[in-house]
Amino acid sequence: MSKLPGLHTRLLTPRSMFSDPGRSPLFMEPAPVVSSEPKRRRIWDLSGNFHCSIVGTCLTTTELRHILVKVLPGAHRETDHELHGRAVLLAGKRDIGAKLLQKALDRRHRSVITQFGRARSVDELKILWANAVQRAEIPGAYWAVLTHPQTTEDLARTAFGEVHMLSHLVGAANRADIRRLRELEAENADLQAKVTRQQARLREAIVSRDATIAKLHDSLGRALASRESKAERAIDQCERDATAQVIGELRRRLESEAASHQRTERRLDALLNEREDARKQLRALQRHEQELRAELEAAEVSISQQLPVEQDENTALPMGLAGSTLLYVGGRANLIPQLRMLADRCGATLRHHDGGIDDRSGLLAAQVARADYVFFPVDCVSHNAVAIIKKTARYLGKPYLALRASGLTTFVAALRAATTTVSQSQVA
Repeated sequence: MSKLPGLHTRLLTPRSMFSDPGRSPLFMEPAPVVSSEPKRRRIWDLSGNFHCSIVGTCLTTTELRHILVKVLPGAHRETDHELHGRAVLLAGKRDIGAKLLQKALDRRHRSVITQFGRARSVDELKILWANAVQRAEIPGAYWAVLTHPQTTEDLARTAFGEVHMLSHLVGAANRADIRRLRELEAENADLQAKVTRQQARLREAIVSRDATIAKLHDSLGRALASRESKAERAIDQCERDATAQVIGELRRRLESEAASHQRTERRLDALLNEREDARKQLRALQRHEQELRAELEAAEVSISQQLPVEQDENTALPMGLAGSTLLYVGGRANLIPQLRMLADRCGATLRHHDGGIDDRSGLLAAQVARADYVFFPVDCVSHNAVAIIKKTARYLGKPYLALRASGLTTFVAALRAATTTVSQSQVA
């Protein structure tokens, strides 16, 4: 699958990162000031919410493995996902592991850091970030803007949100186009190998021809020296005829190989053009998908603003969940009242747990045990909360459903799916 290099982020929304009003979530601790000129922030100065997206977006898996092998025993045997998780934990500790990550990030993105370092205001940083997103040069710009001393909470939230959405965009890219691109690249490699073999055969044929010509010239010289003899003149004529025949055959073979080489080069050029067209089409599809996602979000906002507060007797929502207790973990806080209203229309009671941001994560297992169904949106919930839900629900035999997004339409579809499951179990 084609992808933006190293693009990855945690399943958190920008809103959930900035829910603590007591201190700026951009820092784990205040960066020390040793001069009048403010210094760039280190990776351990940033909130842990940023570490997952920084490690996944700004470093390749090869670079990450090279770093962790130096500080973690057995790192060379772990999978890319396991290394990613361990790197995220190391980033928040001010020790050798975090310092190696800081050094690798600064070295990899030195030119971009220098470019962003010339910015002296938030507005200049916003312009640089917008230009980097427009050019799809995300990794270096993301690291530079998060560590810049002039970066504000709003700018950090904007950068994180865009990187987060780009990760979904890459994951939902058109698979057929990507598969076609891979096929073209494989065919290109085969053609390159074929051209190399043909060129080797041509070189061998030319060397053989030159050796034959040299041998014939030598024979011709010897024959001319003894042309007084009629027999030798007859042999000389035969050799000249043989020489002419060999040279003609070699020329025909050379012309045939040259024509075949030209056809191969034309085919290769056509395949390269087709691959470039496929890449352009893929980029256009990605832009179109981004526009559709923006339109969907706008539609959900409009729906949430227009939903009536009181229950409608003629609602089309299913009633198969009447009397059930539903648990919704994570999500966006401003949509919870609408989610409760939708659950009430189904005759169910909705309980909410934010996944450990304000609510204690230790209470999550108990709430899962008391619920009949558990829902959580994969785009707006923490890794730890998902692990607790799956472990507890499997142990207790509770059904749970991972929602594609945290919007109202996705929740309505989940209610219908849960109602269908109930109806099928009752029929059985």
